[in-house]
Amino acid sequence: MTALDSLRVPPELSARVPAEQRGAGRGDVRLLVSRGVEVTHRRFGDLPGELRAGDVLVVNTSMTLAAAVNGRLGGEPVVVHFSTRGEDGRWAVELRRPDGDGTTLPRPGGPAGAVVRLPGGDALVLEDPLGPREGARLWWARVPWDVPGLLRRYGRPIRYAYTERDQPLSAYRTVFAVPSPDGSGSAEMPSAARPFTAGLVAALVSRGVQFAPLTLHTGVASAEVHEPPYPERFEVPPTTAVRALESAAGEDGVVRAAAGWTDLVVTPQRGVRAVDGLLTGLHEPEASHLLMLEAVAGRETLRRGYAEALAHRYLWHEFGDIHLLLPDARQVAYAPRYSSNYS
Repeated sequence: MTALDSLRVPPELSARVPAEQRGAGRGDVRLLVSRGVEVTHRRFGDLPGELRAGDVLVVNTSMTLAAAVNGRLGGEPVVVHFSTRGEDGRWAVELRRPDGDGTTLPRPGGPAGAVVRLPGGDALVLEDPLGPREGARLWWARVPWDVPGLLRRYGRPIRYAYTERDQPLSAYRTVFAVPSPDGSGSAEMPSAARPFTAGLVAALVSRGVQFAPLTLHTGVASAEVHEPPYPERFEVPPTTAVRALESAAGEDGVVRAAAGWTDLVVTPQRGVRAVDGLLTGLHEPEASHLLMLEAVAGRETLRRGYAEALAHRYLWHEFGDIHLLLPDARQVAYAPRYSSNYS
């Protein structure tokens, strides 16, 4: 259960196209600021005024992939969502049904041994489910050796039904994204960083805000109610998204260099050790991601913030507005850290 189970978001509050196609620039979205339970309304360009010299913005450098590819399973048309590259060269994939309007609908996972024909004469074979076999959405698949090349040639960004039309891949990449040597990346955009521009980064640096990069390759988001996230690859470099940062933090709250896979689920019961502020998008009440927000900010902060977002007609989803969660300044005597780009 999340803090917002009774919340209902009207369909017209879904951001259907990027901000730059709504007659504004990429960074011209609204910024809802929650300091404890106090809420103020800003523009994203006002972010430097909300932070202090010495604050640290932790940013995700993962590059969004063109992760959706058409395929055929026997006589059935399917869309393959390439989610995560495994250490053994296999990929976790999700099969979806095309809806005829450019987006997709869920379908049962599997079955094991199914062969999916891909463009260019390639194919993949489903082998093992991620998690319990019954109802598993994502499956490990034996795939062509050059999946990054396949995605470059035939892929497109994953698109959901609330968006109006297909967008170029550039619309799903952030200013912090850098290519991985092995072609890995995120199936879906680390969207809270989308409104950042080079100019805003420069303004933050001029103010004395520091940036700490890490990499968290985010997989396909869950369409199921309260389904926890699947394991994801991360790397926190020696110089330094919440999941990666908390996976590298010891019980003393110190973040040490680490890399590998994380199956950590941040919940209010587990709490957080290294993160005390967060930049995030606005999420549906069924999203398990809200448990992480509650762990950072508290249940009442989340309730008040979302009530204000609804009342003031903020826009939801990856092309929408941004929520800045900060600790109550009266209770904090040190410079906080922030994670800027977890969806």
